[in-house]
Amino acid sequence: MPLMLVCGALSIQAQEVSPYSMIGYGVLNDRTSSTQRAMGGTGYAVQQRGKINAKNPASFAAIDSMTFLFDMGVDAGAVLAHEKDLHVTKPLGGLDYITLQVPIGKWMGASVGLLPYSSVGYSFGQEVTNGIGSYSGQGGISEVYLGWAARPVKGLTLGVSGGYLFGNVINDVYATASNGSVSLYERVHKIRDYNVQFGAQYGLTFNHKNHVSVGATFTLPRKVHGTAYGTRYDVTQGSSSPDKTPTIHLDKAGYTMPWSLGAGLAYELDSRLLVAADFTYQPWSDSKFPGIEGFSQDQTFSNRTKYSIGAEFTPSKRGGYFKRMSYRIGAFHGRDYMMIDGNHVNDMGLTCGFGFPTPLRTSVNLGFEYRHRSSSPAVTVTENYYMVTLGIALNEIWFLPSKIR
Repeated sequence: MPLMLVCGALSIQAQEVSPYSMIGYGVLNDRTSSTQRAMGGTGYAVQQRGKINAKNPASFAAIDSMTFLFDMGVDAGAVLAHEKDLHVTKPLGGLDYITLQVPIGKWMGASVGLLPYSSVGYSFGQEVTNGIGSYSGQGGISEVYLGWAARPVKGLTLGVSGGYLFGNVINDVYATASNGSVSLYERVHKIRDYNVQFGAQYGLTFNHKNHVSVGATFTLPRKVHGTAYGTRYDVTQGSSSPDKTPTIHLDKAGYTMPWSLGAGLAYELDSRLLVAADFTYQPWSDSKFPGIEGFSQDQTFSNRTKYSIGAEFTPSKRGGYFKRMSYRIGAFHGRDYMMIDGNHVNDMGLTCGFGFPTPLRTSVNLGFEYRHRSSSPAVTVTENYYMVTLGIALNEIWFLPSKIR
């Protein structure tokens, strides 16, 4: 395992600033690179030989037999949240992902990487009976994956990706009574689980310049493995022996995650114009997230859906610099799996970005994203995100023969 993947794990878990992330496992991510985020998050049907597409493992076969690919992304931005007359602005960002892809022979390819699976981060307070409650959370889940793909027949690629999920989801409640005493109620979920995804893509070229492809992925449902416990600590008295519930094993307690289905369509014209559309469905309403006795109640979720569309235009592979640049745009709309007092959480956004070529076979990808998140039918908290994503993609040639002089 490359050292950079291990070193980046802790940073990838802390990117979200949202009260909605206190639900379940936090806000989910979609295995997208900086290039894909600038195109609305599309990628199920996209096959581009010079780019890593972790969204569909079948794409790992789309690589030249002498090419090595590396892609790393970071993001930064701010979220503007408001509830009634309360307005809050907070910065967010950090390391987003690290991916690597290599060829295995002429018809196969493999990829390894570190991706964010979910993010948790929030802090707010409100009045409760006989006092004040302060709520905060941190952590999230990261995924280390290893994927493989092959092209059994012309136009068809099949792939599989196995991932290891790890991370801690921590939710704290500080209860300040009217007499001044303060108690901390903390819930900790330690996730140590696996994730298996299958993918397929089929592409057809006609008139030498037009290429149409379809793609699909399926992620297996599973019991969630890991542990959880609750702790009560008397902050006022500074107790050295906090009350702790017995540790429970998540799989035995009934925690589950649903299967996931993704499908997409892409059209490419002469390696200059790419248009893609995606659909994602996850039946989270069938999943279980039991509470911890004395600390939380069972949580119920909603089925998650997401629609994405995006385009990329590169005027020319040769010529002036601005002609060789890539220009991207996209949009997405969806319903998240989280439920707030019986209300659904809707998520929508607009994206754009640029790809800057360099003389060293490295491209710099800059993306901008506006995201709006709120609940319905009753509006609780409304959030507006303004994000900047920077990706560095290295496309290097391996085993290039030396010229004989």
